[in-house]
Amino acid sequence: MTSDDYPPRPPHDLDDSDDEIAATSAPLMEHLKELRRRLIMVILGLAVAFAVALFFANEVFGILAKPYVDAQVSLGADNVRMIYTGLHEKFIVDLKVALYAAFMVSFPWLALQVWKFIAPGLYKHERGAFLPFLIATPVLFGAGAALAYFVVVPWAWEFLLSYQQVDAGEVVRIEAEAKVNEYLSLIMKLIFAFGVSFLMPVALTLLGRVGIVSAEGLRTKRKYMLVGAFLMAAILTPPDPFSQIALGIPIMLLYEISIILISMTEKKRAAADAAHDDE
Repeated sequence: MTSDDYPPRPPHDLDDSDDEIAATSAPLMEHLKELRRRLIMVILGLAVAFAVALFFANEVFGILAKPYVDAQVSLGADNVRMIYTGLHEKFIVDLKVALYAAFMVSFPWLALQVWKFIAPGLYKHERGAFLPFLIATPVLFGAGAALAYFVVVPWAWEFLLSYQQVDAGEVVRIEAEAKVNEYLSLIMKLIFAFGVSFLMPVALTLLGRVGIVSAEGLRTKRKYMLVGAFLMAAILTPPDPFSQIALGIPIMLLYEISIILISMTEKKRAAADAAHDDE
């Protein structure tokens, strides 16, 4: 028997197969096009913010350096300065300052694009549940960054600079001259550490909504979290007790807030399940 003996496949079968492939690939292509469009919007927004921040890089760095200047002046310094030892160092610092500033300024724009991409695929109640987390993320990050800049950094700088030996009676004169690159890395490390730490309620509450963690499970691990919080604070902050306490205590408070929020979510879910069973 040859291939000619088999009946030919009806043409409409080929058309149906092509239609099925087209029907499954079209939504995917539309999602990819939308994702590309949103990514382009994010990159453009970041590029504009970066260009503006680069133009004002000296002013932005002056804001970041203000706690250092204030700490030096409070310790009696007359001529406060920073140094750089590589010819390209200040240029690289300006680029980093502009990038950090652009990211922080354009973060709400990034969050908006994320929301516009995922919102059409959510039900109304899902949008209502997700939107508060999207709004809370930049607010909590900003609160953590503000705590670091206005409270922790001034105290830490005064503590660290107090180890200078500038009195005439000292055997060796030891005076701090901070490098711009090292200073920028240190202060941004603190700001981002506090900002990210303050996002704990958002992360844990989202995990609680999908059932990965529970309020009771977090309560039983409270003592481990206490050790972990202060261990993380010791790693991320300067080696002074105030900075470590200033980060460790808010982490534990945010952990407790996360437990309360997850517990409220679990009660709402249980009430909804009970109502559904009654029906």
